[in-house]
Amino acid sequence: MLTPLAALLAGCGKSGWPDGMAEIKWDRDTCTRCRMAISDRRFAAEVRGGPKDQVFKFDDIGCVIFWLKEQAWGDDAAVRLWVADASSKPDQLLWIDPRQAHYVGGKTSPMGYNFAAYPQPQANSLGFEEMRQQLLRRGK
Repeated sequence: MLTPLAALLAGCGKSGWPDGMAEIKWDRDTCTRCRMAISDRRFAAEVRGGPKDQVFKFDDIGCVIFWLKEQAWGDDAAVRLWVADASSKPDQLLWIDPRQAHYVGGKTSPMGYNFAAYPQPQANSLGFEEMRQQLLRRGK
């Protein structure tokens, strides 16, 4: 059985992006939900899914949460998700499955949802579902 980090690294394609993930063109690609340029690598995320298995890019995990809630297929097990590991170096960004990540609040994120994702538990970190519920209760 692979550790989470080994599984993450094993899934990377030749370009350095995980298999199935499309490259994000920093400062040019825009968030599917809010339309802001995706600039801060620490909070970027991507979704692949839907009837046409399309790629959707995001500048903040909060945008992913609210956008997926509006999609009929958002809870489909076949949907693939990635979020940046906030502890990775900007020039060596690592990607993790948001559903397996640990979230630390109080970080200033592009859209003010203020959660950063980490592959391992952190002090006062939340699991995906707890973070998701907090955002949905807060609204935005």
